[in-house]
Amino acid sequence: DEVYQRNVYVDDKKFLSAKKVALETPGCENLQLISFHSTSKGTIGECGKRGAYFELHRIDPYVQTQLYKLASSGLCSSIEGQIMTALMVDPPKKNEESYNQFMKEESEIYESLKRRAQVLVNGLNSIDGITCERVEGALYAFPRIQIPQKAIEEAEKHHQTPDSLYALSLLEEEGICVVPASGKPFHCLLQYCPRPCLGRPTF
Repeated sequence: DEVYQRNVYVDDKKFLSAKKVALETPGCENLQLISFHSTSKGTIGECGKRGAYFELHRIDPYVQTQLYKLASSGLCSSIEGQIMTALMVDPPKKNEESYNQFMKEESEIYESLKRRAQVLVNGLNSIDGITCERVEGALYAFPRIQIPQKAIEEAEKHHQTPDSLYALSLLEEEGICVVPASGKPFHCLLQYCPRPCLGRPTF
C-alpha cells in the first residue's frame, strides 16, 4: 500500500516501499505483490478526489487477464480523478509554468495535515483516560482508551467488544465517528482532514 508515501511528518522516519523491500530481500525474488496508490488519501487528493492505480508484480498472466477483464467491465473514474492521478504520477517539473503553484499548494496541504495531527494528539492527551502516541504519518490517530470495568461488563452483556460499545456511544451521544480497533488494551481509530469545514474545525 503506497497511498501514504508523501504523508510522513517526522524527520527520523521515511516511507519504505513494500516492493522495494521485496526486491531487496533474499528469498523474495518471486514474491507476488500488488501495490496500490491513490489520490484520495495522499496530499494531492485532499481526502476527496477519487483516482488510483495498482501495479501487478510477478502476478500470474492468467490472473492479470481476469483482473483486466474485471476492470474493463466497470465505469472509469471521473475526469477529475484521472487528472489527479496523472498529476500524482507525473507532477509538474522545475522550470515548467505550473511548478511553483503546484508545489505551493501541495506544501500547504502537507503542513496542514502535519499541524492537525499534532493538534489532535495534544487534544487527546489532555483528556483523562485517553493517551495517544504522536502521529508519524498518514491521516489517522490511534488513541488508547481506559474503559471502566462496568462498561466492559455492559459490552459483554450485549455481545460487543468494549471499544465497539464506546465507539457507538460516542457517535450517538456526541456525533463523533471513530472506528473501534477491537483489541486489548482498547483503542479506536480517528481520521482527520487537511482542510477545515465551513464554520468549524475538522479532524
